[in-house]
Amino acid sequence: MVRRSRRAKRWTIDLPWGEPARLTVPVWMSDSEIDRVLHAHRDWIAAERARQRPRLRLDPRSVSELEGRRAARELVHMLVEEEAGELGVEVNRIHIRDQRTRWGSCSAAGNLSFNWRLVLAPFEVLDYVVVHEVCHLREANHSRRFWRLVESRRPGWRGQKAWLDEHGPELLAFRPAA
Repeated sequence: MVRRSRRAKRWTIDLPWGEPARLTVPVWMSDSEIDRVLHAHRDWIAAERARQRPRLRLDPRSVSELEGRRAARELVHMLVEEEAGELGVEVNRIHIRDQRTRWGSCSAAGNLSFNWRLVLAPFEVLDYVVVHEVCHLREANHSRRFWRLVESRRPGWRGQKAWLDEHGPELLAFRPAA
C-alpha cells in the first residue's frame, strides 16, 4: 500500500504485524521512484515478513476481549496495590485499555494505564510492566535511578523486556474475534 503525504519529507516503509506493507512518500515523488524504492527493498521486506510469522499461537476465537480485560484488571490491581505499598507511593486511578503501541503508562496525576493484552503474555511479563509503571510514580523518567529502582524490585526485568521486544508486536496486533 502506498500513501502520499504532504508532511512527508522522504519515504518510509512500515511493516505492521499481519497487515500489508505501507510505503509513505512525499506527494511530489513520482510513480517510477516509488517502483524503484519498492524493488530495491523487496528482499528486506520479505526478510522482515518472515520474522513476523506467528509464534504465540493465539486463537482469536478462544479469547474474549471482555474476559481479557477482566482478568487484566484483577491481576493489575493486585500487583499495583502490592508494589505501591512496598514503594510507599500513591496511585490515583488504574485503567485497562486497548492500546495499539503501549504496554503501560503513568501520568503525573498518578494514573496508571495498562494494555489488556498483557494478560495474554507470561505472568512475569505482566508483572514487570506493572512494576515498571509503579516505579514511575517514584521516578518519572528513565534515568539510571529509575532503572536501579526497577532492578531492585525485579532483578530479572531484562528477560521480560526481551520477551516483549520479541513477541510484543504480535501481541499488540492480536484482535479477538467479534
